[in-house]
Amino acid sequence: MHILNQILGLLQGGAGSLAAYLAAHVLLCLLPAFFIAGALSALVPKEAVTRFLGPRAPKIVSYPAAALGGFVLAVCSCTILPLFASIHKKGAGLGPAITFLFVGPAINILALSYTGVALGMDIAVARLVLSILFGIGIGLIMALIFARDDAARLESNGAAFGASSARIEGRVWIFLGLLLALLIVGTLQIPLLTNAYGEVTLPIAGLDRVQETLNRWVPFDASRGEEGVSVQGVMLIGLLGLIGLTAWRGLNRVDEGYNRWTWASLGLIAATLVVAAVGMTPHGAALDIRITGKMIGAALLMGGLWFVGRRMFEDYEIQEFLWETWRFVKAIFPLLIVGVFAVGIVRQFIRPEWIQALAGSNNVLANFVGVVFGVFMYFPTLVEVPIANMFLGLGMHRGPLLAYLMSDPELSLQSILITARVIGKVKAWVYVAWVALFSTLAGLLYGAWVDGLSLWILAAYVAGGIAVLAVALAIMRAREERHARIEAPQQAR
Repeated sequence: MHILNQILGLLQGGAGSLAAYLAAHVLLCLLPAFFIAGALSALVPKEAVTRFLGPRAPKIVSYPAAALGGFVLAVCSCTILPLFASIHKKGAGLGPAITFLFVGPAINILALSYTGVALGMDIAVARLVLSILFGIGIGLIMALIFARDDAARLESNGAAFGASSARIEGRVWIFLGLLLALLIVGTLQIPLLTNAYGEVTLPIAGLDRVQETLNRWVPFDASRGEEGVSVQGVMLIGLLGLIGLTAWRGLNRVDEGYNRWTWASLGLIAATLVVAAVGMTPHGAALDIRITGKMIGAALLMGGLWFVGRRMFEDYEIQEFLWETWRFVKAIFPLLIVGVFAVGIVRQFIRPEWIQALAGSNNVLANFVGVVFGVFMYFPTLVEVPIANMFLGLGMHRGPLLAYLMSDPELSLQSILITARVIGKVKAWVYVAWVALFSTLAGLLYGAWVDGLSLWILAAYVAGGIAVLAVALAIMRAREERHARIEAPQQAR
């Protein structure tokens, strides 16, 4: 009997964790984010980004392009490695390719938006800014350390880049802007969006008793950051199930044409966003539904997307967009479900004092522990976020938490092995060392700000670090050029 009670407690913990991540504020983040990822993949030509990574492109162009490539191509930690291998093989410089590898998973739209909703926009912005700065820094360092090897490689295949004239059309920018606005409306917590502008009362009896039953079935401890299951959450889970059933028939082959299941799945998605955006309060014999700014904004933006999609795009383009979106959902959402449920179970075994002892403060050891955890405990995009949220709730300092989020996509064992196969073992392990160093430094900087360090002092530290790095890179560059001038006459003889 004791074992059965323990098993029941673990299942309840998993269900509670899953319900919290399927609540309205997460759905309003995830569904638009999946659509943005699909639009980026289907409607933005990859050549519009990768053509800036070649050896002919100035560094002031190639490195920012590499840093932003992960966002435009919507790459996650699962797909960054084959893309990295591809652009490196086609002739991208080692430095821009390394920058793309480091930055891509951290700033793709799915990871960034989900991090902001689940962990706070402060850590999402810190992850974005520090990933770009440090990713460019690591790329420049790697390019200088291995300048000779890279020059020899680029002589044979560097011409692969630069021939394309692909660009992003204005209609694509409009469509992406509407999708991004839908994401912002669903996640931004300001009075304009959260206030209620009307209320409807439905005479539905017994929902208050349903809520009491849900609280008994899935108990939660608010002091540990746990959330229970609401009536609205149950409705949303039901809608998600219906979306999965209809989308499997309507979106799995939508690239071949629309069918009635396609329209059913799209209608259910729109209904889910509306239900997620309203406020619900069951009591007595009625259910109060509050018409919020989020609901009004989501409805208007979905109408705008429908209008733009019908007027500015051909059917085959929208079909490709929907198919790419469904591809992302199939690849990532099941992992999210399993991962979040597993987090709820694992949470029952981990004691807060363990986390507080290892990473409860912002110091070098605690941040390095976060990096090491990223090496041995790899989680795909979105699954790493609930894992991080669990440790945050158990007492991990936000500095080591950022160190983990920075290193997890880059330093997992399988990532290291694949990177070594692409660029060689020596280059791969040098890259690993720099990632570990910069991830630890990122955690320390962000943790210092969390602990109250002035933003101006922090900016001065970052500026000083950039200046030191720039001087070191200039010295290394001058040394390489001097060696090249000395060796050139010898090779000529």
